[in-house]
Amino acid sequence: MRDVAIIGVSQTKFGELWDASFRKLVAEAGLKAIEDSGIEGDDIDSMFVGNMTAGLFVQQEHIASLISDHIGLNPTPCTRVEAACASGGLAVRQGIMAVASGMNDIVVSAGVEKMTDVVDPTPAIATASDQEWEAQQGATFPSLYAMMARRHMYEYGTTREQLAQFSVVNHKNAKNNPNAQYPFEISVDKVLNASVVADPLTLLDCSPVSDGAAAVVICPAEDAKKYTDTPIYVKASAQASGSIALHDRKSITTIESTKVAAKKAFDISGLTNKDIDAVEVHDCFSINGILAIEDLGFVKKGEGGKAVEEGQTERDGDFPVNPSGGLKARGHPLGATGIAQVAEIVWQLRGEAGKRQIDGAEIGMTQNIGGTGGTAAVHILGRDKN
Repeated sequence: MRDVAIIGVSQTKFGELWDASFRKLVAEAGLKAIEDSGIEGDDIDSMFVGNMTAGLFVQQEHIASLISDHIGLNPTPCTRVEAACASGGLAVRQGIMAVASGMNDIVVSAGVEKMTDVVDPTPAIATASDQEWEAQQGATFPSLYAMMARRHMYEYGTTREQLAQFSVVNHKNAKNNPNAQYPFEISVDKVLNASVVADPLTLLDCSPVSDGAAAVVICPAEDAKKYTDTPIYVKASAQASGSIALHDRKSITTIESTKVAAKKAFDISGLTNKDIDAVEVHDCFSINGILAIEDLGFVKKGEGGKAVEEGQTERDGDFPVNPSGGLKARGHPLGATGIAQVAEIVWQLRGEAGKRQIDGAEIGMTQNIGGTGGTAAVHILGRDKN
């Protein structure tokens, strides 16, 4: 297996993009990543596109063909990758494996979602849960994560204020991200007093409905410097599956797929949590951000809320979390999220993150999950090849 590097990244603006079509978004992201990488379109051997459900959001299937055609790359093979909200993370992983195996030399992995083309996206999003035992019984994702939050509060004493603080830190970071959907600060009081969505979660505990796309360009590590002076190397790529329904789990305060994927990634890379300078986690709801830092091993189970309260997750903290603003404030176009996480870490490791830059960042990590944890993808990236 060959070592792999990322040589180009891009992200569109995330938000309610009424004037942008599905195909326009993914074309913008793909072309910008190609330009950033220094390659030509003819160099691309294959493409992988993460997308949860274009069929329900924009009534379009066969999107792999649509994308290859629309950006002028026929007959380059293009494959759609679907794993709910982890579709983007898995598209990155498929690209990494294609290059590492020697099957391809240059791969573009992209992600896209256009969620605002429907009046109510809730039924479409709910298809990522267990239809028979959750969605058809009236359970939405806010209600499922609300149960996880309540149980975490009961078992570990996590407070409502600690949950709110996770959102506050995300918005603090997002104000310096020009691509963020909500680039402004909020307060704990605003989170607590916002409209209740599913107790204890309010509107400001929840990631928004978003449109957007992101892309990365991947090549063999040995060739990376042919294209860019600042390649970022893949230290590990790992994936794990878990129970799709909450009631089938031993505990709803732990996402086992994240734990397993993180352990695999650390074992592959030979690194530990102490080596990570920045981590992008899947905080679709504030509770999931707290679960993520626990399940990734940055703190012990039950201590996530306290770590956030103490400032450990801030940009100048012990382990900076979501310098991009995370899903909560950067935005969460489902299929694009995992790609955008990788793009943010690449910018951090290149030293190109502007006012949100983490000083001296050399190693970064991403965690992207589908549903309430039925799928998890974890990547570790580094500035140095060795």
